[in-house]
Amino acid sequence: MALTNPVLIKTNKSDVIEVDPERIKNDVTTLCSTTKPRNAKNIESLNEAASYIADEWIKLGLEVDTQKYIADGNEYKNLICSFGRTDGERIIVGAHYDVCEEQAGADDNASGTAGLLELARLLKKHQPNLNYRVDLVAYTLEEPPYFRTKFMGSAVHATYLKDNKIPIKAMICSEMIGYFSDEKGSQDYPIGLLKLFYPNTGDYISVVSKFGNGNSKLTRKVKKGIKRGANIDVTSVNAPASLPGIDFSDHLNYWKYDYPAVMITNTAFYRNKNYHEPTDLPETLDYERMAEVIKGIYNVLVEFK
Repeated sequence: MALTNPVLIKTNKSDVIEVDPERIKNDVTTLCSTTKPRNAKNIESLNEAASYIADEWIKLGLEVDTQKYIADGNEYKNLICSFGRTDGERIIVGAHYDVCEEQAGADDNASGTAGLLELARLLKKHQPNLNYRVDLVAYTLEEPPYFRTKFMGSAVHATYLKDNKIPIKAMICSEMIGYFSDEKGSQDYPIGLLKLFYPNTGDYISVVSKFGNGNSKLTRKVKKGIKRGANIDVTSVNAPASLPGIDFSDHLNYWKYDYPAVMITNTAFYRNKNYHEPTDLPETLDYERMAEVIKGIYNVLVEFK
């Protein structure tokens, strides 16, 4: 197991890049306020969330592509908006907007989805000279009962890319980026060995991937980009695919086709005990730190070479 945790990197934080914590809080709160929980059964509520995402992008003057598909007789959809060049390799930044069962899903994963919305605002406002096309993708059906099936929104998207021979430079999964804790002992790990190398306080964000297919190189690049662009502690890990939790989100479907992919996460239930519980509510999130994570991801996209 490769443990590529804390490194000292000189930061290059730009005062120009601002993320309003209240704005991302509003995004999270709105996504958590659908008529019913936005799960696979409540298609109208999923569509409410999808409409909010699309409307926020359209307000920016962006074109929104809708990737519709059928799962068990029902129609579901991914949403996509793009920046930068129209040809060549792409960077995919994705987050799922559905929830597990009957809960609001603030951290899991309104936080990651709010990250996509804010990234779009930043990319539109600052118009950076991107080296690659960037696709922001809001996925449906990441959660059970469709997790690890061909009906995951990210599985549909990744398969489309593969079938159409679209070159992918990297995939970055935004999965649970809103919950932090300064309490000692608030951070757990899937195996005890990791406690020797990583903090026991859940006040950082992590970049996670498996061995092989350029994943280690991508992990280092993303970690350094976040450190240079944001005021938040960052850890990273590359490990065997068998490590519990390493593939617990949409990036797993890009690994299937050997695309380099990482997950940016607060480590989910290894820190946030509200995971898949009715207590996963907007008021439990730290929007100041979440804003820093988003600034970090933005910097990764701008610096990516």
